[in-house]
Amino acid sequence: MSKPTTRKPRTDAERNRGRVLEVACALFAEHGDEVQMAEVAKAAGVGVGTVYRHFPTRQALIEAVTEQRFAEILAYARTACLPNPDTRQALICFLTRIGEVHDEGRGVSSAIEAALGSTEPRGQVGADLLALGETLLDRGRADGTFRADVKVADLYMIAGAVAAISRDAIGDWRRFIDIALDGLQPR
Repeated sequence: MSKPTTRKPRTDAERNRGRVLEVACALFAEHGDEVQMAEVAKAAGVGVGTVYRHFPTRQALIEAVTEQRFAEILAYARTACLPNPDTRQALICFLTRIGEVHDEGRGVSSAIEAALGSTEPRGQVGADLLALGETLLDRGRADGTFRADVKVADLYMIAGAVAAISRDAIGDWRRFIDIALDGLQPR
């Protein structure tokens, strides 16, 4: 009996998948939850079968867009925010990126919420974002930037509020970050 071989995806297949995701993000950002698979295929310059081969359902496509969105936030936070030795500024950088992504991608957020019922990160990327937040809080508690009783759940609430304020355009999310972080300072 022969073992099935796991083949690496062809380069053109990887390129097509990436292009479909890129185009889907742009279309969802512009049109929200109205975007259909055939529109994505046409705009990506591939056949609808190619889209379905990579993403068997519209929900699978939206899940991939969601994962990519949060993976990009995580990568940005790791490279641009975490290295900053000023813990408060590192956290402002992280929260600002969350605000920018949701501000610029309101239509993406609406598509995600419509398909998944929530816009919060899930799976491994969600766990990695929580770990990054915990790292920043550990640093801040150790260097006196943040109160000793601050928990990652507190940061998660702040991040969620920043996302909601920016996504729904209900206020000045940058000001909210400053006010919220003042609440994390030692008393």
